[in-house]
Amino acid sequence: MFFRIVTGMTRPQKRAAFISLDALVILFAFGMSVLLTAHGRIGMAEAAPVALVLVTSGAILGWVLGLTRMKLDAFEMRGPGRTAAYAAVLGLLGYAIAPSALPALPVGAHVHFTLLVLVLSVGWRIALRYAIRQVYLHGADSVRVLIYGAGATGQQLVAALRHHDAIRPVAFIDDNPTLQSQVIAGLRVHAASSIPKLVAEQRISRVVLAMPSMSQPAMARIRLQLRNIGCEAHALPSFAALVGEGALRAEAEPVCIQKLLGRNRLEKELPGVIDAYAGRRILISGAGGSIGAELCRQLAACGPECVVLVDHSELALYTIHKELSDLAPEVTVVPLLQSVLNERAMLRAMLTHRVDVVLHAAAYKHLPLVEDNVIAGLENNVLGTKALAEAARQAGVDRFILVSSDKAVRPTNVMGASKRLAELVVQDLASRRSGTRFAMVRFGNVLGSSGSVIPLFEEQIGRGGPVTLTDPNVTRYFMTISEAARLVLLTGSFARGGDVFVLDMGAPVPIRKIAEQMIEGAGYTIRTDDTPDGDIEIRVTGLRRGEKLHEELLISSDMLTTPHPKILRAQEMCLSEFEVANALRDLRQAIDALDEDAARAVIAKWVESSDTGRVAKQSV
Repeated sequence: MFFRIVTGMTRPQKRAAFISLDALVILFAFGMSVLLTAHGRIGMAEAAPVALVLVTSGAILGWVLGLTRMKLDAFEMRGPGRTAAYAAVLGLLGYAIAPSALPALPVGAHVHFTLLVLVLSVGWRIALRYAIRQVYLHGADSVRVLIYGAGATGQQLVAALRHHDAIRPVAFIDDNPTLQSQVIAGLRVHAASSIPKLVAEQRISRVVLAMPSMSQPAMARIRLQLRNIGCEAHALPSFAALVGEGALRAEAEPVCIQKLLGRNRLEKELPGVIDAYAGRRILISGAGGSIGAELCRQLAACGPECVVLVDHSELALYTIHKELSDLAPEVTVVPLLQSVLNERAMLRAMLTHRVDVVLHAAAYKHLPLVEDNVIAGLENNVLGTKALAEAARQAGVDRFILVSSDKAVRPTNVMGASKRLAELVVQDLASRRSGTRFAMVRFGNVLGSSGSVIPLFEEQIGRGGPVTLTDPNVTRYFMTISEAARLVLLTGSFARGGDVFVLDMGAPVPIRKIAEQMIEGAGYTIRTDDTPDGDIEIRVTGLRRGEKLHEELLISSDMLTTPHPKILRAQEMCLSEFEVANALRDLRQAIDALDEDAARAVIAKWVESSDTGRVAKQSV
């Protein structure tokens, strides 16, 4: 109620209230001075004319000096001096008119009157300011903030925020023990350990870091801790830096993508694919993932007749469906919340929507997660591919493209082995007489995709480090999401059956070099033994289970050309139809029994690895 009353008052109403309070102060002060000094010789009726003159003069004088127009938040800085002048003038005025109007009034009464006016005028303003601050602090619409840093910047921030009705500073936080428990600029200073308690008790919703001299990584770590508590955290530069009087940190420049790739981007070198997909009906599995979503965006520009989006993540499917519907409203977009393991659902979707092309991008690809969830990884990546490919063959789909990975080449981990088994399944189907052309596209790490090293490094740099590196010598092939999607679409137009396409990705890139470039690109320095004052450390954690030091793109050295010089066709060995059938039978039995050891035995038997060097027996 008080909050609505205070915020609902207009400026003229507030000025009228101030004039009325000053008038009451003058009446009270004059009455008390008469009672204390005249000892009953002067009645209130006799003193009334002088009091009326003083009240009228006080209203005029208060307006001239700006006291009745001054905001309470500004009173501490400019008000006391003006109030002293206000009280002195009123005291002199009373002294001047009293001899004729009240000859019995002693001179001491005017001294009392002046002092009372001064004390009471200052007092009611300070008290009202405190009361109104409490009303705003408990108001529903105010943002309550803690100021982290009780130095000059923090104090200046508090002074500025006190002029803002919607933001209320509640307290200071400072790591300096000598400041803790003190009151600075009207706010108590607390230790950082008190933040959770203050957030809970004072309903704090935001913390402002007013420590411009603190290093960026240290500030990032504080911000991370505050986010874990549930508070927004914002950093404030020094006011001197804002106007150019201090040293400003050089703005971080984005890292050049060519430097991360180790080569020039190929989007402009890759031919267009509009003719191959215009008017076609296309199904994309894993449509909500990084590659699947980019495939959808690029296909939207090709003018397909219909796009069927398949994903088992409701949020991912909703997001890409909404984006694609906005991007290409003329294209029929069908969202299908389903798993590729459901062969009957996939077949029905392909027959219902008369699908011409299937782009299979659905897979579990996070190496450590698949290593810890062997059964789920193999079931989704291998049996899911088998189900979708069989449905495509039965539906008479024209082309089926499997998105594979360089980790499928002589794999040392379950994820890579699952992708190689998926390739063998597709190669087996391609070797049979069918109207469907099956092909695979194999590429390295995709910059910016979910779970890739770039978002991980960005997150680690954002929280002040350290940046973790599995091995100082580890290297990877990299490509952009747009390159990966364009390559998938191009292979669909090149496919003849059983092909494994790879992109000429240049030389592999050292991951440490990427980490260094991203740290420096973000405006930080690298902390090493030689530079202990650096901002962010690169910490080596060791290769994860099943992880290679260097990845490969080819199993054999035999390469064939394609219509584009940057895209090559690998000529690799594959299993016979009988061997694929046995491998899938053994794998299904292991999955049904939830037997990880048996599943790994299937991998060891049928997939060529870096350890065994076993090769498949039949040429494509």
